[in-house]
Amino acid sequence: MLTILGFTMIATFLVLIMLKKMSPIAALVLIPALFCVFVGKGAKLGDYVIDGVTSLAPTAAMLMFAIVYFGVMIDVGLFDPIVRGILKFCKADPLRIVVGTAVLAAIVSLDGDGSTTFMITVSAMYPLYKRLKMSLVVMTGVAAMANGVMNTLPWGGPTARAATALKLDASDIFVPMIPALAVGLLGVLALSYVLGRRERKRLGVLTLDEVLEPETETVLVGAGAGAFGDGADASAVAKKAARTGGSGSGSGTGSGADADLPEADDDFQGLDPHRATLRPKLYWFNALLTVTLLTAMIMEWLPIPVLFLLGAALALTVNFPHMPDQKARLGAHAENVLNVSGMVFAAAVFTGVLQGTGMVDHMSKWLVSNIPDGMGPHMALVTGVLSIPLTYFMSNDGFYFGVLPVLAEAGQAHGVSSLEIARASLVGQPLHMSSPLVPAVYVLVGMAKVEFGDHTRFVVKWAALTSLVVLGAGILFGII
Repeated sequence: MLTILGFTMIATFLVLIMLKKMSPIAALVLIPALFCVFVGKGAKLGDYVIDGVTSLAPTAAMLMFAIVYFGVMIDVGLFDPIVRGILKFCKADPLRIVVGTAVLAAIVSLDGDGSTTFMITVSAMYPLYKRLKMSLVVMTGVAAMANGVMNTLPWGGPTARAATALKLDASDIFVPMIPALAVGLLGVLALSYVLGRRERKRLGVLTLDEVLEPETETVLVGAGAGAFGDGADASAVAKKAARTGGSGSGSGTGSGADADLPEADDDFQGLDPHRATLRPKLYWFNALLTVTLLTAMIMEWLPIPVLFLLGAALALTVNFPHMPDQKARLGAHAENVLNVSGMVFAAAVFTGVLQGTGMVDHMSKWLVSNIPDGMGPHMALVTGVLSIPLTYFMSNDGFYFGVLPVLAEAGQAHGVSSLEIARASLVGQPLHMSSPLVPAVYVLVGMAKVEFGDHTRFVVKWAALTSLVVLGAGILFGII
């Protein structure tokens, strides 16, 4: 019964948010609460929620102060050179912009933190997508998939969890997987090329003169503000689109399968290259501070929430020594902080009920018990396939510490090594990064102003395909 209720609860949640019948926060809270009553454990709902909140509180704290830190870095102009380089490469060509999104997300993902990746990627690319009326879910989807592939780095989380759960060396798991993961990343780039061609066909190829006003040639969106104004350039976009066969409608929606994508808002105000928050004299201090922060995070000198708390406090104090300026910066980013932290604590209700009622345990045991005996020698393949839905429907902790040891034990009984099982378990990460149980995805959709349901509807099929590409490459190379 718990197995059925667990799958039903997850399906109900996904259907309601994808059909936009409920907001993600409301669905994350009300649906598990209702199912907790169905299970007959309504009296323990409070304990489950507190347990969930306790486990996710460090993540919420990390996201809150990470948003403040990178918001300040964006305000002071640390990432402006990145935008200039991307603008130079993209040349207002939708195809190049989508490919550039994938490349930027992959590079920034080297720090091992999804929230950081999404904040920097969206801040750099959001202005171009908005001004060109490109599909914002293309941006969020490509960024999430690129980060998902790179999330398998030993310091990214999944590999370390697999190594811990199976008592293996993380390098023994990751290094042999590099060729398969490289193929997966190439798959994301190929997909971004295809999606970019579709956007180019819809919108046409513009020039920077038609996209940017002369006085706002390089603009960067902050975590608490927009970037470009739509205003007078809308006519230029329409004229160019008419000449190139694009729609020029400025609707912000695609055609065909993407016709239901959200429209761009018209109050998109900008941060110009002469904004008052720029601190050019402190550029190298801010760069050094950021590099030090990321190094400390990778080397695990201190817990990540503590690092971002200290980093945000130091960044605010040095760049904005006057109290009114500090309050202004905090106020500018307060909306994103509230949205993301609220979503994380709402997700704590969902995960708390799933784990507290025992639904997760029953679901995983049911899946493992239904694996045919004939698939025993192919447990690595089975693990790879199962990792795609399981890491989407449950947290990485739940999968790697709850399900993976059972799969590894079943594999060893048929002569399949734990290393192969561990490598196969990484396959589902491209889809996992868009899971409603991953706090970082709310940073992504929140900063991009994309509905979570729209992002989910768009990305699931492509992310699952990317995971299958990684799995196929692993099998082809004899890694899995």
